[in-house]
Amino acid sequence: MSDEYAAVQKGSLKFKGLGDISKGKKKKKKDKEKKKRLEEQILTNQYDEGGETQKGYVDKRTPAQIAFDKTQEKRQMERILNKACKTHKHRVEDFNRHLDNLTEHYDIPKVSWTK
Repeated sequence: MSDEYAAVQKGSLKFKGLGDISKGKKKKKKDKEKKKRLEEQILTNQYDEGGETQKGYVDKRTPAQIAFDKTQEKRQMERILNKACKTHKHRVEDFNRHLDNLTEHYDIPKVSWTK
């Protein structure tokens, strides 16, 4: 019976494609791009117009996030300007015009059937 189990592997299982576990992890390309972008921002933010060094915040957002924030801010300013140009009288007139355009479906139905 011991001859049957002679070919059995002893120890931990080995997976295909892993190779040695002792090798270090591979760095992802993303990490290199992030480091490069941060270094560029640090260099550009380090010197301001007078050539003086500037200490402070390092922007860690992606270019897409920066563009998104700019468009959000622009839209918000447009909304604020649109609201600021109307007076209370104009707002009430617009609201009344809107109510006049609604159908009778929104009217309160008659409750009493006796009359």
